[in-house]
Amino acid sequence: MAEIGGGERERERESQTLAKKMCQKYRSFLLVKTIFELFFFSNQDILRQEMALTWDSIINYSPFIFVGLITVAMQRSPLKKLFPSLKKYSVATTTRTKMTLPAVLEARRPAQCPEFDYSTLSNYKDFTVKHTTLNMDINFEKSKISGNVVYQLNRNQNRQQNKQLIHLDTSHLIVSSIQIDGIDTKSFHLEDRVEPLGSKLIIEPSKELPTEFQLTLAFETTDKCTALQWLTAKQTSGKPYVFSQLEAIHARSLFPSFDTPSIKSPFSANITSPLPVVFSGISSSDVEGTMYKFEQTVPIPAYLVGIASGDLVSAPIGPRSTVYTEPFRLKDAQWEFNGDVEKFITAAESIIFPYEWGTYDILINVDSYPYGGMESPNMTFATPTLIAHDKSNIDVIAHELAHSWSGNLVTNCSWNHFWLNEGWTVYLERRIVGKLHGEPTRHFSALIGLTDLQNSIDSMTNPTRFSTLVQCLNDGTDPDEAFSSVPYEKGFNFLFYLENLVGGPQEFDPFIKHYFTKFAKQSLDTFQFLDTLFEFYHDKRDLLETVDWEKWLFTPGMPPLQKFDTTLADNVYILAKKWVSAAKAQMSYEQLLKEFQNDDISKFNANQIMLFLETLTTGGNTVTETSSFKWSDYPDVARILLQIYKKGIMDSQNAEVVFKIYKFEVLAHLQEHYSELADWLGTVGRMKFVRPGYRLLNQVHRDLALATFDRFKDTYHPICRSLVKQDLGL
Repeated sequence: MAEIGGGERERERESQTLAKKMCQKYRSFLLVKTIFELFFFSNQDILRQEMALTWDSIINYSPFIFVGLITVAMQRSPLKKLFPSLKKYSVATTTRTKMTLPAVLEARRPAQCPEFDYSTLSNYKDFTVKHTTLNMDINFEKSKISGNVVYQLNRNQNRQQNKQLIHLDTSHLIVSSIQIDGIDTKSFHLEDRVEPLGSKLIIEPSKELPTEFQLTLAFETTDKCTALQWLTAKQTSGKPYVFSQLEAIHARSLFPSFDTPSIKSPFSANITSPLPVVFSGISSSDVEGTMYKFEQTVPIPAYLVGIASGDLVSAPIGPRSTVYTEPFRLKDAQWEFNGDVEKFITAAESIIFPYEWGTYDILINVDSYPYGGMESPNMTFATPTLIAHDKSNIDVIAHELAHSWSGNLVTNCSWNHFWLNEGWTVYLERRIVGKLHGEPTRHFSALIGLTDLQNSIDSMTNPTRFSTLVQCLNDGTDPDEAFSSVPYEKGFNFLFYLENLVGGPQEFDPFIKHYFTKFAKQSLDTFQFLDTLFEFYHDKRDLLETVDWEKWLFTPGMPPLQKFDTTLADNVYILAKKWVSAAKAQMSYEQLLKEFQNDDISKFNANQIMLFLETLTTGGNTVTETSSFKWSDYPDVARILLQIYKKGIMDSQNAEVVFKIYKFEVLAHLQEHYSELADWLGTVGRMKFVRPGYRLLNQVHRDLALATFDRFKDTYHPICRSLVKQDLGL
């Protein structure tokens, strides 16, 4: 096919849309029906949108429509391997010569894409995992999970090295027996542990491995397992509880695995427990006694496996959604999420393409859960701090839902490229929120994110290394150590910049659909993303050449500042600056009461309250401004502020607001509130609050910070406990 020109490119894109919608309206026509039923209808929901077409308009586009039919078919069909000769007609791989990226990018391109994952000890390149089955028994009395994992493997013929060996990841794990095609093998051993990656399991088959074979490994977790947190009945609502958290490299602590996001497979799970179980898949209706069965038909990497068991009950919150939690939280959880989740799903589908996973359920976890949420497919694990009793934190669900496309369906190949998961997810989350609540809301969320990003970078011990968008963890650095707001917020800003560069959402949206279609069920690196971007916008090459790629991708620090709509933030900034001016003027108590009233914030929503408190702590400045102002010089004014705004701020049940209050109080050196923050740190496990909370206490009262951590450390998740120890220098 000849090089496609600018005008024809536009026609080609339009023809793709026409092709899809024509098939919805005229799929009874024999040719259309035959082509699409053969190639395309693995997911008929893709054609939900309908457009009124005349045959004149179709004939007008007939040459392009046919190519569009084939292209769409080849992108979506599970039968595409049967017709390799048709691949050359794909839009993504037209016969035009593969273009190179700008020199600054080509100079950094790895030898092979996707880039090798150095955070795994497995020889994952040597095998294709066709299916994984987990057979597990949960033992609350011994606080362990035991069972076996069964891999259906294909040996990759083009790989010569280590073809007689199998290397798997393990960490603090007991492996008791191994079978290859049902025959025991005694030739296996664990190498010495290499921190933080664990112990490589080496299996030496007695004869050459067949092209296809089954590998079964019996395992048992230990008390050093970093993948699980066990809670006693006294720590929960009255019954024991266990949950997993496998991201980034903790799957290897639960079962022997190719613990890399580069390897995906469908999963089956058969889990025995005396208490109800949830899993990252769809539950089978035929529960057999204490055996719970699940299927995950969409290929996923090991880190997305999620398991929880405890005193769980459930309630519907939408036509394809259910919330699970402990009994005492069920009523509040159902109220918080009911009716909104389906709106998020529908909005996301209109931006990308139909939801692939069937159901979308939510587990409200126990207090010690370390994250805001974890995108376990079909079963989002969420923190109880989302229950604010006013729905003000529900946008976190929009984030976890967006992971159903970015991260779960299209996945970073290694943790160097984590922004491909999280930057895209924040971008899609804000597009969903903007679609439901308006563009100013999307931009306001971006402004809050920018502040969080600045705080995150400021608190880093090594910002030069960990504040670049593309990371380099090839020396065996723990991906948890690199975890920050950078891949989330810097990644979002990068995509927001590209959106505006190419002409706004109307120009960027076709790329969104193309990108997620092209890489669905695959793992990729940044350079494959860039290749796709340049191929899709080949007619805008000159524009893309103007991007400072080095600055965006490989330079530490804050990203180039974007222009955001500040409509919802302007009054917040004005009020914060007014308070700073009043403090500097050393206004009296009477003057302050006359100047400020609770009505100042009565129309602020929870997000505006958060921005107000955060802006106060920076001396009334935005992220682009600096100031030497310190509230510790004006503690009396700080006390009066909190007194005046008691109804709008101090009475909030939103954990985000509560933490911002504590931060303001500590920075103002209001010592009477230090112990309140210390006590609160024993009620939450979410690292977003726990880690900065201890850092704040450590700045003003190290003895209290250490005593508080010693009091609560056993209630925290192992990941959280380890990182807080680092923060405190222990």
